[in-house]
Amino acid sequence: MSLKGKAYIAGIYEHPTRLATDLSLAMIHAEVAKGALEDAGLTNADVDGYFCAGDAPGLGPMSMVEYMGLKPRHIDSTDIGGSSYVAHVGHAVEAIAAGKCKVALITLAGRPRAEGMATGTVPRSRGGTPTPDEPFEFPYGPTVVNMYAMCAMRHMHQYGTTSEQLAWIKVAASHHAQHNPHALLRDVVTVEDVVGSPMIADPLHRLDCCVITDGGGAIVVVAPEIAKSLKRPKVKVLGAAEALKTQMGGKVDLTYSGAAYTGPPAFAEAGVKPSDVKYVSIYDSFTITVLMQLEDLGFAEKGKGGQLVADGNLISGVGKLPFNTDGGGLCSNHPGNRGGLTKVLEAVRQVRGEAHPKVQVENCDLALAHGTGGSLGSRHGSATVILERE
Repeated sequence: MSLKGKAYIAGIYEHPTRLATDLSLAMIHAEVAKGALEDAGLTNADVDGYFCAGDAPGLGPMSMVEYMGLKPRHIDSTDIGGSSYVAHVGHAVEAIAAGKCKVALITLAGRPRAEGMATGTVPRSRGGTPTPDEPFEFPYGPTVVNMYAMCAMRHMHQYGTTSEQLAWIKVAASHHAQHNPHALLRDVVTVEDVVGSPMIADPLHRLDCCVITDGGGAIVVVAPEIAKSLKRPKVKVLGAAEALKTQMGGKVDLTYSGAAYTGPPAFAEAGVKPSDVKYVSIYDSFTITVLMQLEDLGFAEKGKGGQLVADGNLISGVGKLPFNTDGGGLCSNHPGNRGGLTKVLEAVRQVRGEAHPKVQVENCDLALAHGTGGSLGSRHGSATVILERE
């Protein structure tokens, strides 16, 4: 079943906090839900579908539905890390098309900064019963950053990608973040600043890594008849896809991501091609994450991503492929390891024409949002959505 035109994104909201010492996870979920529903012109009483991932406290959707006073007839708590909430947009469209709900609310919240989480640099056991892979990998002390660094090193070895090319991704994000009053890092940086920052895991420097923030966001996806009754710009979901990439029994190639599996079907469903897209929101846990996803989604040939991202090509108003015009996870907001939802938010702003005037892409009628969740160097989820202004 094609999702094309089956549902619309009617409301969005991003929490302005980057440090939530006075807010609980449940409170952030509730506040972003309120914001997105108000943006759409709807209320709690209109919601009949609810979506969240593992960031939700307590018993996940059960706890949050009770806390927020919702009465959904459809729920979804799929958790595939940072790609969860991009996948939830596709799931919401599927549920609406199947008649399971008409107004789907998707909420995210995280407090890793307030809780002092060393998100990328400390080996973490998942606790409880080990996953099948953990006994084989955990003795080697894998961390998030060194698993991504392996991908960067392999990409450099195989294709000649350079640290300076990766640095341009951070530079572009910083040019955009300077216009976002809520961004954690608003100073514009140079290539020299990035490659001169401390090495965290060779070849990734500190400025190649995303920020750690608190915060959250919400999305409201509605049936076509609901969208027609609202006063907000109509943002149609044209295509969506999700997939997993694993170690494949050791037959793993570190130079590509799960985006290679989700890009082609999402574009096919939407009936468009990469060259048609005016703006991209790309999950940016690290600079290498962006480069590999752009290649795998078809915006550059494999191995040519370094050339694509260099020389300001990702900067709005300057380059040919504007990306993450809110500053992204590299500079603005990364509320935990499911921050893909923020990618959808900025894609919607761009398609609506509501991004900051300094970074708004001219005639932005088609945008793509993509999320990666898990570890690029091992198993991870991948999800892509393509949005159109109607």
